[in-house]
Amino acid sequence: MQRVIRGLLLALLLLLGSEGGAMAWQIVDPWPEPETVLSVRETRVTFLSSDPFTPADIASAPQRMVAARLFLPARMPEGRHTPAVVMLHGSAGLIGDRAKYGPQLAAMGIAVLLIETYDSRHDLGSDFIERVINITETMFVADAYAGLRYLATRPEIDPRRVVLTGFSYGGMATEYAMYAQMAEGLAPDGLRFAGHVAYYAPCIARFADSRTTGAPLLMLYGAEDELIRPDRCAQVADDLRGGGSAVEIVSYPGAVHQWDGGMPRRLIGRQLAGCRFEVARDGSVRDQRTLLPMSGPFLRKVILGLCTSGPPYPIGRDDAVRARSNRDFGRFLARVFATAEE
Repeated sequence: MQRVIRGLLLALLLLLGSEGGAMAWQIVDPWPEPETVLSVRETRVTFLSSDPFTPADIASAPQRMVAARLFLPARMPEGRHTPAVVMLHGSAGLIGDRAKYGPQLAAMGIAVLLIETYDSRHDLGSDFIERVINITETMFVADAYAGLRYLATRPEIDPRRVVLTGFSYGGMATEYAMYAQMAEGLAPDGLRFAGHVAYYAPCIARFADSRTTGAPLLMLYGAEDELIRPDRCAQVADDLRGGGSAVEIVSYPGAVHQWDGGMPRRLIGRQLAGCRFEVARDGSVRDQRTLLPMSGPFLRKVILGLCTSGPPYPIGRDDAVRARSNRDFGRFLARVFATAEE
């Protein structure tokens, strides 16, 4: 009952804000529970993206329509005043736990575009292995910038205040999207994300050209996450800082991979932490250990087969950590949105 009352009070607060001025978003703590959200509009949308296998393929990549779920606050101020979050799922695809962020953020006055990168590419892969081999991080980044372009066409969305957020595999793509060579290739019109948030993203690739868009990054991971190598993530963070972005790292004691999911703690998958890739200035990707170029699905399969290993790694829901990460995420959004608004 208290959760329902809190949700109703939040809806009233946002309604009053939308009638009284441009500022209609309000991040609260704790976040509203998804089941208490009563006034969020959800629609399915499509927009044009592309299929670059690596950054080197961006200019020649075939185009493709991708789908997404758009969550909008029930009431929004007139004009381009509504901030937004673009979300990229992980290697498990668009699981239900990801979708919970949509109504939660929309209930606080923030639009959410949850992109279906895998489901939009059934022709490239339908099972886990096919998807990981054929649908690359660069395609995720292409979808992210395509989503930003789509939001810029919506009259209610402020394109200056859109934050890109990704989980695990999508978190890696969220970091890749910060690099200038990615942004310049995929968004030559100059559209850029105001900030980036990477949830438990394995720090696998480093870019030879470390110039960034200048947007800040919030990197969140569990201290017990076996897919994360803190020293490697520190190197990536230093690269990004040197390239022009502020980077904040938050490590949660006791947390493992996918703490915000619905599964109890268990072991799954294979280890990716040993993989090391380099993105060259020309956009080509190479495995640092074997020096093999990741130029197509066959060589990608070979490289991943050589760098992944057992044993499986732990994942597991942790509600206390999710509450903390919600708080950290919310503070980052509030800071980025307020700065971009000035």
